[in-house]
Amino acid sequence: MQKSKLALMAAALLCSGCSQAGSVVGESPARLAMPEAIDVVFNHNATSRYRSPLTGDWRNGDDLEQWLIAAIAAANEEVLVAVQELSLPRIAQALIAAKQRGVLVQVILENNYSPAWSEQRPSRLNQRKRKRWHQLNQLADRDGDGTTSPEEAFRGDAVALLKAAHIPLLDDTEDGSRGSGLMHHKFLVIDQTSVITGSANLTSSGLHGDAGRPSSRGNVNHLIQFNSPGLASVFRQEFAQMWGDGPGGEQDSRFGLQKARESVQTVQIGDVQVDVLFSPHPKRDGNHGLNLLAKQLRTARKRVDMALFVFSAQHLTNVLREQIKQGVEIRLVADPGFGSRPFSEVLDLLGVTLPDHTCEVEAGNQPLDQPVQGIGTPRLARGDKLHHKFAVIDNRTVITGSFNWSPSAAHTNDETLLVIHSPQLAKHFTREMYRLWDTAELGITPHIQRKLDRQQIRCGDGEERR
Repeated sequence: MQKSKLALMAAALLCSGCSQAGSVVGESPARLAMPEAIDVVFNHNATSRYRSPLTGDWRNGDDLEQWLIAAIAAANEEVLVAVQELSLPRIAQALIAAKQRGVLVQVILENNYSPAWSEQRPSRLNQRKRKRWHQLNQLADRDGDGTTSPEEAFRGDAVALLKAAHIPLLDDTEDGSRGSGLMHHKFLVIDQTSVITGSANLTSSGLHGDAGRPSSRGNVNHLIQFNSPGLASVFRQEFAQMWGDGPGGEQDSRFGLQKARESVQTVQIGDVQVDVLFSPHPKRDGNHGLNLLAKQLRTARKRVDMALFVFSAQHLTNVLREQIKQGVEIRLVADPGFGSRPFSEVLDLLGVTLPDHTCEVEAGNQPLDQPVQGIGTPRLARGDKLHHKFAVIDNRTVITGSFNWSPSAAHTNDETLLVIHSPQLAKHFTREMYRLWDTAELGITPHIQRKLDRQQIRCGDGEERR
């Protein structure tokens, strides 16, 4: 790619993250420097502001949607999208505009989110999908009159817009199966040069907040962008496996364990080393993601900071246990909902066991004898989730991607796991960690204690699942 094109893309991305019109990037003393050719944005960033598309009010955070739109608008050749869910009409319109100017656009979604919601009948949906339908229907009511017209529904349906524009789209049933565990990727590849990935789904709930809940600020997420032809090539290979010959072809798409299994691939971006692993892998394959996480955790000498949506891998708790014995400080902020579930390793780190609804305890459960002091859950608006999947090791290494710290992510789902060796980038994630830490309830919260008390009455200590 020519230098002028790279400069144009970088300028578009940086301007989209400005907190106010006409502000100069770098003007604020709170702004941290970025590594060369890398940028990161957080939708709850306390040092930036943007107008919420839900309420029109100014709110703290980077506008991840506008940031993505700017990146798509800068594309001249190709935009490849592999995301679990895409329900933002403005993102769809940006992709359509790209196609209209001659850019190749291809989209892969998870099969639960590939149908056009406006063409579904809510009475035929399960409870979760029906709730989603009503939320999207409410968001589509642009004039706010309480009724969503057919035209409003179509204009508010990202998938319907893409299909009407004849943008090729497929999901993880394209291989003839019922789908992988989850097609959980969240990445875009632009012009064979730029990669955008991270924790965020392209939804209102994922970026801005929930319909009908003015206090909502969206699930806590981030996106990271790399300008690197080498990294783009690695992600394009993953995309190509899933795409095959496209929709309705020879069913040569590959998802889940049907994909060719790769080990870690390393790309150098300036002075930053980026390690990439795509899942899933069979449990017998030592290259799987949980082993990569364990390897990185074992490198810690001083501190490990973690901000995790799901943490359910006993193997990683065992590694953290050994690191604690070596004097490594452990801090974890976890999503309040997932953190208090029976399978959660957050409970193990707090030294407690919670039987499930059948009064059974997961096999091999090993809570710590002494609870870790640095375990907390942040205070969030009702309906919002802590959706990050990142860790920072010794203020020098960042682990991120779509990969939740779970066996499903390692052995079932299509996922992205990145290890980025950059003290400069680590400062950005550490700042986000401190922001969450400042609002966290540490230790066994009243919510967790109530669940423990209820299950103790019902189950006693429970029985280990066989």
